[in-house]
Order: sequence, then structure tokens, then C-alpha cells
Amino acid sequence: MKDREQLRIFDSVGGSRTSQASPRDIANAFEGTRLTQARRLAALTKKEVAERIGVSPAAVGQYEAGATSPRPDLVPLLAEALSVPMAFFLPGRPHGKLDGAQAHFRSLRNARAYQRAKAVAFVEQVWELTYALEKRVHLPPVDLPGFAGGEVSSGEQLPPDPIEAARALRRYWGLGTGPISHLVRHLEAHGIVVAFPRQDEDSVTVDAFSTSGLPRPIIVLTPNRFDDVYRHRFTGAHELGHLVLHGDTASGDTRQEREADAFAAEFLTPRDSIIHELPTRTDFRRLSELRLTWGVSVDSLLYRCRELGLLSNSAASRAYQRLNNLRDQPGFASESVVGYPGEQPVLLAHAFELAAHEADLSVAALARELCWTVPRVRELIGLPDQRPTLRLVP
Repeated sequence: MKDREQLRIFDSVGGSRTSQASPRDIANAFEGTRLTQARRLAALTKKEVAERIGVSPAAVGQYEAGATSPRPDLVPLLAEALSVPMAFFLPGRPHGKLDGAQAHFRSLRNARAYQRAKAVAFVEQVWELTYALEKRVHLPPVDLPGFAGGEVSSGEQLPPDPIEAARALRRYWGLGTGPISHLVRHLEAHGIVVAFPRQDEDSVTVDAFSTSGLPRPIIVLTPNRFDDVYRHRFTGAHELGHLVLHGDTASGDTRQEREADAFAAEFLTPRDSIIHELPTRTDFRRLSELRLTWGVSVDSLLYRCRELGLLSNSAASRAYQRLNNLRDQPGFASESVVGYPGEQPVLLAHAFELAAHEADLSVAALARELCWTVPRVRELIGLPDQRPTLRLVP
């Protein structure tokens, strides 16, 4: 009976009128999984939420499990504590529920459980935004061999070996055997959603991650890689490796991380192409030139030299020590992603611009549909903050 009542109440306040729902309406139709999502996005524990609204942690747990609903007077307090509109807790909207085991994290060494949970909730919202835009705009179809998220499947399969998989995907995408320019743009052109979260302590700690557990593959590249476009590109290729190699397996295996690294190295610098260009002795001038040509770091190129037997372990070790003294020099210093438009995602922003033009969609209307705040919609789309800046002259 409760589900039927929820649907009735949502119909009565739904569509463009969700923002007009009263606290009592929302309490009667309260969706516990939305509370869980909002709490994880806010990086709060059940105890912390409970303290802010004046109930026990057990009560918050019951709200999330759907065993009970909060009193109407608690709904505004929950919304304020979690920085969401009250309508966020209503049912009836597509919810990209994702198990944490379905997300492959670039590194788990420094990330705490709540930070990973926040990252997973972020991906859920990225998919929900994508779904809302895709109702109005035809996005590039998913063109990733072996991907079977939701009911989407390419029908193709790649070899399980990471090096062979990288070579096969290059052939499948028609990338040839030379350098790949604009890696992120290639990912988006083949239906992969790439997102940049805003920089905060949690996003820096979690590092990059990806998932095949939703109807579209999603890669999130976090800000701690933005200062170096070469590390950023390798990370993107690493996450692509997870999507094609480990889409149907649980994450957290160090072997998977090694395989994703091997995939990325072969995808960005194919052995048969790069081996004839790499120096057979430590030549930093040549490595700096190859960094620009192939779009990978000098560190990666040195590793490739050692991996392909062009440098001994001892010679490579000495080279790394010398490289540390060149970090601030031209040709070796980090270069921000900001200067490389092709390595910045535009899929969602362009989809919104097209929907705004063709379907008269506004940020405010999209925020009402998703039951998000306007700043949150702008952030996930990647739109700049258009608020004027107040400056006071003393």
C-alpha cells in the first residue's frame, strides 16, 4: 500500500511541480535511497546527520532502509543538512544505483570508505544527468567492445590480454598505430561519459575511477591529475582499460591495476611503433621530444625503455634520479590540462547547449526535473559560474 501511496503523491506533486511539494507530502512519499545518496554526497555519517536533525543514528538508518519515514518537520532539516532541495527525497525519478564494487578506483591506498562512497554517489548523479539530457538529445552510441551495461551491448569482444586488447581496440576505433591526439574527445565520441568533479579534499584523495555498471560507461578524472596533461591522459587510458578488461568483475584487485597500466601503455604508445623511436641510452632531449609527440610523460617513456629492454634496470634507476632534477625545466615541467581543450570533456555541456536551443531547456528546468540545486546542475554539466563577483574598494 505504501508504494501505491507514494506513486499517488508523486503524481500529485510531480513533473515541474515537485518543488511545490509540502514537507508532509514528501514525508509520506519519502525515498530512503535518496537519503543515502545525499548523505554520501555530503560525506556525512548517519551519526552526523542524526546530530544535525535531532534524532538517533538508528532512526536515520531506518529512513534509509525504508522501514520508517521521517516526520514532516524533519524533512526541511534533512534538506538543509545535506544541501539538497526537499523534493530530492521524492520517488519517481531514474536512479542510477551503483554498488561500490562496480567502480574501479585508480588508487585505494589513501581513500577512506566514505570518500569512495561519495565518489560512487557522484557517478550515480552523472548518469542521472546524462539520462535527462539523452531524453532530448541523441548522444553518441556506446561503441565499446564487450560493454554490456544495462541492456546495451556492442556484440564485440576484446582479447583478455591487456596488450592484445589495446591493439584490438585501436584497430576497432580506427586509430592506426601512431600517437593519439585528444584522448578524452575520442572517449566521448565513442559514447563514454567523462566527468570532472570540482576540486575538494575527497576528490583529490580518491583519484580517478570508472564504472561499467550503468547503461553508459563513465570515467571520472579527478583534479589531482589536472596539473599534468600527460599523467591525465595516461590515467584516462588506464580507466579505459578497466572498462574493456574488467567490466564484469569486482574492483580492488592489484592485478587489475597492473593490467590497466599495461593496457594504457600499449594503447598510447604501441610497442611496434614506439620501439624504433625510443633511445637505446638515456637521452633526455630525445625523451622530451617524444613526450610532445606521443602525449605521455618522460617517466612513462623511461618505463617503456626499461620494459622493452632498451635500458637496464640500473640505467633506468639512474635516469629517474636525474629526471627529478629536471622537473622544473622546459620540456619536463608539468603542463596543465587547461591548455589542452581536447583533453577536457564537452559531451554533457554540448548536449545541454543543443537541448537548450532545440528543446528550450534551461538550467533551472533541468534542476527542477532532477530535484537538484541549480549550482549542482551547472557543476556536473561543466558550465562556468556566471554569478557576478562583488569587489569592495577600501
